[in-house]
Amino acid sequence: MRKHRVTHLEEIDETNDGRCPWRPVRHHFGITTFGVNAWTAKDAGDRVINEHDESDEQEELYLVQSGRARFELDGESVDAPAGTFVYAEPGVKRTAFAEEAGTTVVVMGGTPGQAYEVSGWDVWMPFHSLYEEGKYAEAADASREAVESANYAMPLYNLACTEALAGRKDDAMKHLRAAFAASPSDRLRATAREDSDLDPIRGEPGFQELVGGRE
Repeated sequence: MRKHRVTHLEEIDETNDGRCPWRPVRHHFGITTFGVNAWTAKDAGDRVINEHDESDEQEELYLVQSGRARFELDGESVDAPAGTFVYAEPGVKRTAFAEEAGTTVVVMGGTPGQAYEVSGWDVWMPFHSLYEEGKYAEAADASREAVESANYAMPLYNLACTEALAGRKDDAMKHLRAAFAASPSDRLRATAREDSDLDPIRGEPGFQELVGGRE
């Protein structure tokens, strides 16, 4: 069995969640021990890394693979030509803009002191805009195959939410069970107890036992 794979950046299909298009490197290779993705800006001046501070305690390492980027880190501007590494600790507000068309930034991340847990956000985000627009049935239909195939807890949970909001109670319960089964912790159950997206199925048989971890 082959234990290595070689892929050129452009062979990984781009996906888009309404921000800057990215290539899901981790998902492409099926990596489960660390997060890695690549963002490419079409034009100079485009934001290539969205502004965020990783309040969930994740640290990130950025590599400007090609082109030239300008990072803003807690208000400090940093020029980053190709070959530059930029490291940001948890809590640092960060963003980056392309100084040249086609600038590509590779991002690696993880949480200090914790084993890496695949969230599957890269599976869900291409469909998230449909959820944001209130198109719950469309979001469920568009995402179901990809979400079930990946079998990660967070996308399964989000699929259950869209199905609940679309009135598909049986499907929502099915995918909620699958989400909890795929999660190594009880964090999703704690979220489900307060998540208004699941209100349409709170009266379903077995729901309270499921979110309480007693099913």
